[in-house]
Amino acid sequence: MITMKEVSDLAGVSQATVSRVINGSDRVTEKTKIRVTQAMQALGYRPNSAAQSLASSRSNAIGMVVSKLEGPFYGPMMAGVENALRQAHKHLIIAAGHGDADLEREAIEFLVNRQVDGLLLMVERLEDAELVELNQRVPVFLINHPVTALSHRCVSLDNELGGYRATRYLLDQGHRHIACIMGQIWKPDAHDRLQGYRRAMAEAGIAVSDDWVVNTYFELAGGYHAMETLFERQFDGTAVFAGNDEMAFGVLEAAEHHGIRVPDQLSVIGFDNSLTAQYVNPKLTTLHFPMFDMAQASARMALDGIYNKAESQASQFEPTLVERNTVSRPFSLETGAR
Repeated sequence: MITMKEVSDLAGVSQATVSRVINGSDRVTEKTKIRVTQAMQALGYRPNSAAQSLASSRSNAIGMVVSKLEGPFYGPMMAGVENALRQAHKHLIIAAGHGDADLEREAIEFLVNRQVDGLLLMVERLEDAELVELNQRVPVFLINHPVTALSHRCVSLDNELGGYRATRYLLDQGHRHIACIMGQIWKPDAHDRLQGYRRAMAEAGIAVSDDWVVNTYFELAGGYHAMETLFERQFDGTAVFAGNDEMAFGVLEAAEHHGIRVPDQLSVIGFDNSLTAQYVNPKLTTLHFPMFDMAQASARMALDGIYNKAESQASQFEPTLVERNTVSRPFSLETGAR
């Protein structure tokens, strides 16, 4: 069996330096990393992860809790975290909380019992106090879930700004009667995006009727049923802001079912800029959610905080407009023009 000493002898460095390279330490120059890596490859050396863990009291693994494992949102998030951790020679263990407090606790305990070195959490139901207490047991880092006492360990999206920008864009196109279809109101994302919608409408001097707002769930079927609810309320507006792309796809399907042309008779804007948004017909105008970049930033924050003992700082990303083909100026029945 090839030993670390043989690697250090071939590379001309100490065994401690070899260990630092294996553990992804930033205390080694790039030139030395290359020399050690080449020596390991030449000898066929494979680090013993169990021995590494015993020696360092680290598992070299970070746990991550997400709401669910499927869908266009969580995939890029998990991929971004895994990519950043892999580059640092760390591993990712994932568990799902399914938006339920008990299942979120169960997922966290599963990961803690696997002796992960820290937790990246996208939880929805746990109280702030519980997360602060958990941080006393294992380092906690939050994604898009601001907690005041852990604000320095949170990477988030400015969802209120996103809701504002989506609605402001529709207003700038000349729309005034704008409906808002939003996800579960207990979700911080949904609450903040709705607040952004209301702020933009208030700035434009437009009173929002309760009939213009429908809370549903962040899925295609939720958007479809919410649009049907608007039709039942005899909604005669010219635009809809859907709180995520999945719901926007449901709005497009409902509009087609009722013979309403998008964007000629109804403009629709989504939120997320999921992969499918550029392939539906017409292509969806939406707000870009930098999921992969946010995930990588959160992973780097965790790596620095856990392994390099660096002080963390809160990081907030901004959604940006992606113009495609589902928004146009409203059609005037009086003039027959836009």
